[in-house]
Amino acid sequence: MKTVFFIVFGDPKGKARPRITTINNHARSFQTAKQNAVENYIKMAYLETADGIYFNGALAVRITAYFPIPKSASKKKRDEMLSGIIRPVIKPDCDNILKCVEDSLNKIAYDDDKQIVDSHILKYYSDRPRTVIEIKELKND
Repeated sequence: MKTVFFIVFGDPKGKARPRITTINNHARSFQTAKQNAVENYIKMAYLETADGIYFNGALAVRITAYFPIPKSASKKKRDEMLSGIIRPVIKPDCDNILKCVEDSLNKIAYDDDKQIVDSHILKYYSDRPRTVIEIKELKND
């Protein structure tokens, strides 16, 4: 079974809602330049690590998002955040983090995100904000 494990450094990002504009009475939706930059950064992190691995079968994805500790946190609260006692109940939502990763890796790691049949998203605090992504091909019987 193939597995790819990679890290996207920086604050975890979620999929932004598409923006909509009208031109000559025709609605058009598009992604912002900021969202495109986030997705390109995820693609680059994958390509630097994956060594050309492309998944064909059913996939499991595990994403662990590490958020920065707020500067206003007391020493006690900071320690609780680092130990996982206090977890981030903040945006972006787990499903938006997953969607951002799924969409970024379409045609890069796999043909389509419909191949993902199992996903786990975890959110923690850390001194080093990052998103850790593991993609594993499931055994087909």
